[in-house]
Amino acid sequence: MLNKLRYIPFLFIFLLTLPASAQKTRKQLEKDRKRLQKEIRQVNKLLIDVQKKEKNALEDLKDLNQKISVRERLISTINLESQQLIKEIDDNEIEMSVLEKQLKELKKDYGAMIYKSYKSRSQQNRVLFLLSSKNFYQAYKRVQYMNQYANFRKKQGEQVVLKTKKVQQLNDSLSFQKQLKDTLIANEEIQKLKILEDKKSQESLISQIKRKERKHKKDLRNKQKEEKRIADRIDKLIRDAIAKANAKKGVSKSKGFSLTPEAKALANRFEQNKGNLPWPVERGLVVRRFGRQAHPVYKGTYINSTGIHIATQKGSNAESIFNGEVMAIQTQSEGRKSILVRHGNYISVYNNLESIFVKTGDKVKTGQALGKIFTDRITGKTKLVFVIFKDANRINPSTWLSKR
Repeated sequence: MLNKLRYIPFLFIFLLTLPASAQKTRKQLEKDRKRLQKEIRQVNKLLIDVQKKEKNALEDLKDLNQKISVRERLISTINLESQQLIKEIDDNEIEMSVLEKQLKELKKDYGAMIYKSYKSRSQQNRVLFLLSSKNFYQAYKRVQYMNQYANFRKKQGEQVVLKTKKVQQLNDSLSFQKQLKDTLIANEEIQKLKILEDKKSQESLISQIKRKERKHKKDLRNKQKEEKRIADRIDKLIRDAIAKANAKKGVSKSKGFSLTPEAKALANRFEQNKGNLPWPVERGLVVRRFGRQAHPVYKGTYINSTGIHIATQKGSNAESIFNGEVMAIQTQSEGRKSILVRHGNYISVYNNLESIFVKTGDKVKTGQALGKIFTDRITGKTKLVFVIFKDANRINPSTWLSKR
């Protein structure tokens, strides 16, 4: 079951991203390549190379799957960038050929014009040419002609210089593009070799998981139950807060907060910053998306993620994404804590903290440190679970945070 399943996500991602990527410019693809290279470094630093007290094949396989997935996308991006670069090189070589032909003709014409001018100058002095005019009008016309001819010669000379410079620039550009193409192709081959190495490790981990599949599934169910308990407690806390706030204003039943003018203005400012809100961690990598999604290993098993899971560096702090007020602080299992910050009728939630720097009722500013993120001593990983609510409804945090 696991053998058949493991390649499907990578193939799906590759096919899904290919049409969109094909429409991008080379500059955009170059930007994507650098972002994916950075993401691979983050996967290694935050997931693969962390100091683990115990090995867990299921966790290791999930991390490895993420690494392979990013590398597959990187190879696809490099391939598309190489194709566009090859097309640019072909177009530039055609343009180079046309320019060189034009330059050759221009130099030939300019040389002939200079020679003719030299012969003309030796046969007839310009002064004699003017003095031999029949009248003033003819002399004026001859002066105009000589000036026009001199200007034409000057422009022709400038054209030769400009065309020569353009040919040289295009030649330099071609040399750079060819070097870049060779570098990209070499990089693609390196990534392919690394994927082969990762897939050997993947095979080994799958064999280990198969031997202890029952235990891993039991652990998975326990984790899901714990996550649901935390989510249910936060849901109830928010519903109670809505009911309490509305009761003060004499509103008996409502699905959302009844806002004061000040709270409404804060909520409006929060909405206006959709897609540009700062991340709740200084550096991080999303290791689980929002919403219902297939488990990365077990077919038929689904995860319902209440927010996004962000892996970060050990010792990192959770930071407020916007101005607001600390609505509540909850202590979860094993002493881990959650902080809820209210922004009008929006609430940002920071789960999986080991210590906190604020208290209920505190006013907080954008970027203010709220608490230290918990580091699992067994897995060695530091992960923040970040959730956003609008009233009592969860919304996708990824659409609200700025792009990295």
